[in-house]
Amino acid sequence: VQLQAFGGGLVQAGGCLRLSCTASERAFNGNYMAWFRQAPGKGREFVAAVRWRGSPTYHADSVRGRFTISKNHARRTIALQMNRLQPEDTATYYCAADPKSDSDFTRDYNYWGQGTEVTVSS
Repeated sequence: VQLQAFGGGLVQAGGCLRLSCTASERAFNGNYMAWFRQAPGKGREFVAAVRWRGSPTYHADSVRGRFTISKNHARRTIALQMNRLQPEDTATYYCAADPKSDSDFTRDYNYWGQGTEVTVSS
């Protein structure tokens, strides 16, 4: 298993959850790790990414100001702190590592976690 994600669950609107993902050494070799999500009946959506070297982080417009991606380099772990959750955030969340193109790290990655479900009730 290259990536393991956990931390999903059921929460009421306005609540918060924290997702975590640990990468194997092989999956860790890329320059970015990221979170994506896929809601029922919809396509995969980029949520956030973090670059291992330096401090840049990137968040989709739909989550900016509510979600925060962070990293722990020594533990090969990223986290996604999700605050002020809304029903439209309901989805399966996937962590990803090693983008196929560093110039477009919001698109596709070589390694994907198994997904963790987040359900936000209204």
